[in-house]
Amino acid sequence: MEIRQIRLNRMAIFCYMVGDEATGTCALIDPAFDTKRILAETSRRGFRPTHVINTHGHSDHTAGNAAVLEATHARLFIHEKDAPRLKGRLNRVLSRVMGGKGSPPPHVLLKDGDRIRVGETELTVLHTPGHTPGSICIYAPGHLFTGDTLFVSAVGRTDLRGGSLEVLLRSIREKIYTLPGDTVVWPGHDYGPEPKSTVAAEMSTNPFTRPAKRGGA
Repeated sequence: MEIRQIRLNRMAIFCYMVGDEATGTCALIDPAFDTKRILAETSRRGFRPTHVINTHGHSDHTAGNAAVLEATHARLFIHEKDAPRLKGRLNRVLSRVMGGKGSPPPHVLLKDGDRIRVGETELTVLHTPGHTPGSICIYAPGHLFTGDTLFVSAVGRTDLRGGSLEVLLRSIREKIYTLPGDTVVWPGHDYGPEPKSTVAAEMSTNPFTRPAKRGGA
């Protein structure tokens, strides 16, 4: 498996290419902007996109769906609870403001525990609601693509429609912090001091998820 982290210019978004070296196929996770650059980088590394996976339905992560699907005929995957966001008027409007298009409908609706096969590489869907009801993380042994659920030293916002801080923290503690500590955390935005982290590092240092200290100063 080959991973390529592509930092997009707007909103410090990370798009990820997850390539299967045995077949030369790949998944693109959240190809929001700069789709020509994303596709050029993918081609330069010798991979053909067959899957587009959205970690959630916000337009800053889905605005490039249409362009990538038109160019590659890949299939679009999103959690069933966030799929309605793709066809919403707000999503279409914001996608155009951001320089993309409204997203086509998904080919596959995901749920917790689903397996996505990209060539001979298997990815597992972890449903991690809190940022949105249908937010997901994508797990492959040793690697976790966390979308807007968990950042480096931060967590996703919960003040938008469908968000819940209580639910988000439960998702992180029950779905992410139970993974092996050396699992690499690949976040959806470049908001932290480093572009990636590990589960163990976030458990010990992330100020938003560490248990509150009891007692007075």
